[in-house]
Amino acid sequence: MNVNKAILVGRLTRDPDMRTTTSGQSVVTLSMATNNFWTDKSGTKQEKTEFHNVVLWGRLAEIASQYLTKGQECFIEGRLQTREYTAKDGTQKRVTEIVGENMQLGSRAQGSSQGGGAPRSAVRGPQGGSQPGVQAPAEEEIPTINLDDDKSEIKIEDVPF
Repeated sequence: MNVNKAILVGRLTRDPDMRTTTSGQSVVTLSMATNNFWTDKSGTKQEKTEFHNVVLWGRLAEIASQYLTKGQECFIEGRLQTREYTAKDGTQKRVTEIVGENMQLGSRAQGSSQGGGAPRSAVRGPQGGSQPGVQAPAEEEIPTINLDDDKSEIKIEDVPF
């Protein structure tokens, strides 16, 4: 049995970057930060931040581009994928990223200039690309995550699954 599953709950480090492929499919790249907190043997609290590259396709990409902003909390579920490409200087590069299949929008960053009028929703990406003419429900109410309550650790009540 093989399993390739990645689950991230963190904050966006920049606004999503929306592009369109030559075939017309929407793709968004975004970067997320997750924090790990622990207490070492001497009793000192420690923190380590990890940065993750995420790729979203189709309708999921369009929704992320429309509603996500830098500093916003987000839940991404997907799979790990490593790809190779040739950089502009001619060297071969490898990058590992999360290809998102599900997403939940979280609360916006404190002091965010954009209003909170947009509905929060959970979105499941299509399993083979975008489907023309299919739109997400207009006013779908889905619970959101909130990590602002306690900065030192994640509470089990905040985990959306």
